[in-house]
Amino acid sequence: GSGCWQDAWGSHPALPEWALPVTGTLMGAGDVIAQQLVEHRGLQGHHGARTAKMMAIGFCFVGPVVGGWYKILDQLIPGTTKVVAVKKMVLDQGGFAPCFLGCFLAITGAMNGLSPEENWSKIQQ
Repeated sequence: GSGCWQDAWGSHPALPEWALPVTGTLMGAGDVIAQQLVEHRGLQGHHGARTAKMMAIGFCFVGPVVGGWYKILDQLIPGTTKVVAVKKMVLDQGGFAPCFLGCFLAITGAMNGLSPEENWSKIQQ
């Protein structure tokens, strides 16, 4: 397998080796969809740099952080019953998701040139 993903995941990954690269690719695809189908930019108005930034965030932040969180969650709450699934969902949505979203918005803002003050103001909205 690819070395950098192995280094990040160790010898027993919780997710398949392809999961991290796919995260960046999906985030890039999501940005293309947003620009073309939601914002109606057209090919001439497409912001390729924005798509590349979203892919980089997926490769370097979302994939490793979310994948690592799922490894931790499986260790904290082992099992596969419905009760276990509900416990994992509550911990994920109540604890991890708010922290993750704040970090994601801060990273996205910083990559788009916002100052720390502008970024904090946007996160608070």
